[in-house]
Amino acid sequence: MGKIKVIKTELDYKEALRIMEKLMNLDPDPDSEEGERLSLLGTLIQDYENRLFPETFPDPIEAIRFRMEQANLKPTDLIPYIGSRSRVSEILSGKRQLTLEMVRALSEGLGIPAEVLIQKYEPVKSSEYEAWDNRLVTEMENRGYFEDISIKTQDKIEQLKSFFSIIGSPANVIGLTRKSSYRSSPLTDRKALVAWATRVLQKVKKISVTKKYKHGSIDLNFMQELAKLSVQENSPLKVQEFLKEQGIILIIEPHFQKTYLDGATILTNKDNPVIGLTLRHDRLDNFWFTLMHELAHIALHYDSDISLFFDEIEDVKAIDVSDKELEADALAEEALLPKAKWEVSPARLIPSSMAASSLANELGVHIAIIAGQIRHKGNKYVYLNKIVNEAKVQKYFPNERWVR
Repeated sequence: MGKIKVIKTELDYKEALRIMEKLMNLDPDPDSEEGERLSLLGTLIQDYENRLFPETFPDPIEAIRFRMEQANLKPTDLIPYIGSRSRVSEILSGKRQLTLEMVRALSEGLGIPAEVLIQKYEPVKSSEYEAWDNRLVTEMENRGYFEDISIKTQDKIEQLKSFFSIIGSPANVIGLTRKSSYRSSPLTDRKALVAWATRVLQKVKKISVTKKYKHGSIDLNFMQELAKLSVQENSPLKVQEFLKEQGIILIIEPHFQKTYLDGATILTNKDNPVIGLTLRHDRLDNFWFTLMHELAHIALHYDSDISLFFDEIEDVKAIDVSDKELEADALAEEALLPKAKWEVSPARLIPSSMAASSLANELGVHIAIIAGQIRHKGNKYVYLNKIVNEAKVQKYFPNERWVR
């Protein structure tokens, strides 16, 4: 897999990212040898990036919005620190600068460093794009995010402004979430997540959907019947078309480097919920579980005040997983392998291919789905590798630029 060593050059850095991606795909136990290698590699990469790219302070308004997201705060919760409702609105929109009294109150009350808050805020919001890593912008360009506009012919800031005009500002993507609405690895490049979500919405605009989603139409029975499509040829494509007929848009968009995103649910348009999948793990079982998890968000959390669910799994501590994520996991698992069936199945005791095949036939779903569930439920990831690794899914979407 490659030797882990101190990162001194750009070549070392790229090799370290490659090894990390392979280790992530193994989904190792944190206490295993692979898990310890992954943790060490993450530390080495972070150290190299800190040395090569010293951290810059975020925009003060971005810092406030981020803290609101973490603490699940609404604008009205800022009134004790900033003043009236209108004053809060003026600050968050950039129409008014923070006063020294506001800086002190926000720093003491919300724990935002004063050195971040005292920076001058640029109303034109150019500053929020200046901090964007050129490597990330180049990756966006290579993916075709800017269409025919090259970074060589247009200023980076203007290029990013044009791309994000569909949503107004990158801050609006993060503003759709709350701390309870996503899992996020500390190793994740959050700007890359924002770019990914915006690209998904960009793709959505090119899709014509004639039917509106009917709230309540997705339930356990719907999901279980949908899973039976998995045995058909080209099942991911058929699922995409079937969901469209239900008013749900399924978008495939590969993940970025330095992100570990499996999928997301976007509920900004209640008439047509959006599910985005990265297919980061090129396995059919992962495709179906992630899809069911996102459908579960629509089924369970359609009426919540959360409009975007980012779902990353790796390196996320159990204590940080919200109730909503646990609910979505539980419904997804029940849809693919009902607890009642699992409890009495021989596969629970003997994770063999024969037991997986028997259970898959009984439920009418692809054997790779059952193999994946057996490995997960029994925490036995050394079994059934051949079954789960041979059922690929990226091949059904050849026009996407897959991260290798």
